[in-house]
Amino acid sequence: MGRERYPNVRSLLITADGGGGNGSRVRLWKLDLQKLADELSVPITVCHLPPGPSKWNRIEHRLFLFITANWRGKPLVSHQVIVQLIAATTTSTGLKVSDDEIEAVNLTRHNFHAEWNYTVTPNLP
Repeated sequence: MGRERYPNVRSLLITADGGGGNGSRVRLWKLDLQKLADELSVPITVCHLPPGPSKWNRIEHRLFLFITANWRGKPLVSHQVIVQLIAATTTSTGLKVSDDEIEAVNLTRHNFHAEWNYTVTPNLP
């Protein structure tokens, strides 16, 4: 949908909170940003909010995507049902990102708060 509305886009800016699944230190987040940058063929700049304001549980945030996919289409009629669905959530590859995978991310840190601000550039084919 974005390509149709913005056919001449040359970059993408994402502002993200400082914690959870898209936190500035989350390897899986950066790996998926690289995949998106490669798919779109545009650099993606990310600016994170400082981590202090985030009140989210880190483990819940890391698993939230998989949890919601697991309970999709199932009625959440009680606390017990929700807990059982969360407990039954699995992933095929796990949530680990190897050192080799993270080193392959084409990431350039910015001068201002490099830990929170960076650009992921597409890898050349």
